Parts: sequence; C-alpha cells; structure tokens
Amino acid sequence: MKDSVGVLRSIAILEGTKGCLAFMVAIGLHTLAGENVQSIAESLVRHLHLNPASHYPHILIEASSQVTSSNIRLIAAGVLLYTLIRFIEAYGLWHQKRWTEWFALVSGGIYIPFEIREMYQHVNLFTLGAFSLNVLVVSYLVWLIFKPHKEKD
Repeated sequence: MKDSVGVLRSIAILEGTKGCLAFMVAIGLHTLAGENVQSIAESLVRHLHLNPASHYPHILIEASSQVTSSNIRLIAAGVLLYTLIRFIEAYGLWHQKRWTEWFALVSGGIYIPFEIREMYQHVNLFTLGAFSLNVLVVSYLVWLIFKPHKEKD
C-alpha cells in the first residue's frame, strides 16, 4: 500500500507539472490576444536567423496569418480547461481518491493511439519517451484498479 501511495504521488506530480505548463501556455496565448500574431511570428523567424521561405518557418508564418484574437481566446479557454483537469487529477491522485485513478486511466489511455500515430510519423527521443511514460502510467493504473481486493489491503 505504501508503495502505491508513492507511485500515485509521482503521477500526481507529473499531472500537476503538465497543468502548470498548460497554464503558462494559456497565459502566453491570452497575452497574444489582440496582437498581430503574424508580425510576432515573422520577428521570431528573423530573430532565430531562419529563412522565412523554408518549409517550417513558412508554415509558422502562414498559420499565424490565420489566427484571430477570438481564436486565441477560444484556444486559451480550452487550455485553461485542460489545466483545471490536470490540477483536479493531481489533487485526487495525491490524496488517493479512487475515482481519480479511473479518471487518470482514461485520460492517459486516450492519448495512446495519437502517440502511436505520432511515433509512426516522426519517431524521435521525445515522442518515444512521452509514449513510454504514458504506457507505464496507464499500465500501473490498470494494475492498481484491477488487482484482487485482498491485495489492496
């Protein structure tokens, strides 16, 4: 039982960290609302000494030209919702709430097909690491939730 508390708290820290990172993204997006995002993207490309005509910088500049202030606010609201979900999950796991184990299992399991697709398209150390960590967390939660009752005591 003591080992499971430590693992659950480690997962809670991971989820809380994801929530903090998402919150910073939401603040950044909110800050961009009302700004000329394309101008910011062009400045960033120049600052990094990238060729604006090359593939990825061109995609960034082109995509930024489509962004409106209301789009940014809508995306920021979605990121804030994601942040709230991560914080609730972290709190529940830290305090060993049974419902949160199920919630974390579902919320982690949802990403696995997308992570597999991403690794198929662009395998690198980051995608492999994210996938491996997620599979470990989901596998542990499956084991914790479905182990026989007498082992849980």
